[in-house]
Amino acid sequence: MADPSAFLLQTGTRRKWVRLRTLIMLRWLAIAGQMSAIVFASFYLGMRINLGLCLLAIGASVISNLIAVFVYPENKRLGERDVLLTLLFDLCQLAFLLYLTGGLNNPFALLILAPVTIAATALRLRDTVFLGAMAIVLISIVALWNEPLRDAQGYILLMPRIFLYGFWIALVIGVVFLAAYARRVTMEMHSMSQALLATQMALSREQNLTNLGGVVAAAAHELGTPLATIKLTSAELAEELADRPDLREDVELIRDQADRCRDIMRSMGRAGKDDLHTRHAPLEEVIREAAEPHSGRGVELIFQIGPDRGGDSEQPEIWRRPEIIHGLRNLVQNAVDFAHARVWVDAQWSDEKISIRVADDGRGYPPDMLGRIGDPFLRRRKHGSARAEERPGYEGMGLGLFIAKTLLERSGAEVSFANGSDPFLAPTERPERSGAIVEVVWPRAGIALAPGDGRAALGENQPIRV
Repeated sequence: MADPSAFLLQTGTRRKWVRLRTLIMLRWLAIAGQMSAIVFASFYLGMRINLGLCLLAIGASVISNLIAVFVYPENKRLGERDVLLTLLFDLCQLAFLLYLTGGLNNPFALLILAPVTIAATALRLRDTVFLGAMAIVLISIVALWNEPLRDAQGYILLMPRIFLYGFWIALVIGVVFLAAYARRVTMEMHSMSQALLATQMALSREQNLTNLGGVVAAAAHELGTPLATIKLTSAELAEELADRPDLREDVELIRDQADRCRDIMRSMGRAGKDDLHTRHAPLEEVIREAAEPHSGRGVELIFQIGPDRGGDSEQPEIWRRPEIIHGLRNLVQNAVDFAHARVWVDAQWSDEKISIRVADDGRGYPPDMLGRIGDPFLRRRKHGSARAEERPGYEGMGLGLFIAKTLLERSGAEVSFANGSDPFLAPTERPERSGAIVEVVWPRAGIALAPGDGRAALGENQPIRV
């Protein structure tokens, strides 16, 4: 049976570090700088450059940014492959501009270091090496082949060959050194973050063991007297029933079982046990466990759980991971907080994925903040909003949804936010599920047991290793 922690290790903690919005902002800055340099050199200095092709290269970056802005939400985080392709595009676009403007005779060739440095902080070593190698290849190409820079009189501007060669060496060294330096610093910060996480997990485990020890001590105290009484009485009965072997055997069995209870309590007192029966449960049970604290708050919780089209009718058994339960609990809490009367929790499964959707009949997310839902410290600048009137004394910062989104994504899920209807519709025109909608989708192999594993023999509970 698979270890539930193994999937977390396989997904990696660097899977989605970089926000798309960050790369978009950096690209806008680069576009502004490129346009300023081209306009200044062409119209103020009177240099003869291929203005049409330069504007075409810059326009490609503009179009790429506009597509990213309008197609993807503001809180979109990119996977490593997407970041690599984005940085590769920027690298090629910059190299093409250098080709049009004198190659390494252009002092702005130094900017070729930027995409490689960003890659060193956000990508794996393999991808960073690939992007660095591409940068060196492109530097070499534009050093040998380029359209020369010409001033207003048509004279070609060239650096002495020895300076050109030195500049090429400096750029190659810069690519290697800055990438290695940035990666080293980033990995040290990442290691410190992992160490803090490990410390937090150790403290949490210690707290659980402490709580377990208190429960065991209380149980041992309460059960000590009854067990002692059972053992004493059974010993006396065994002596009195010496001439009745059939009854004496039953009495001795009672005494042996009392001794066994004593040994079990003593074993539990020495170390807690990892109960294998609590490590996984049917999907519906995990969902109900997550939603249970909010079931008595005056809002009706409606559960609709069943297979997707073509899916297996048998409900999957999933791992009872704390991050899944806590993340779903936060989503249900947010829905109950803002619902008028009902909250729906729908779950479906197929052979490839498991999805859970939480919807309510409230007013939904504010339209102007929908793209940023899931970011921490999220506030509306507008005070006295209808949201504040609905919940006096409540001032949300988005931390609940941020924590839920982060925990669920650590378990391998994709989390998306939407509204069930247009907020400008009249109340009579709005559908029943008119409020906020959160959909969580996992690959089935990530959180579900393989068919038959849930019914297999679990074996003896093992002591928790501290």
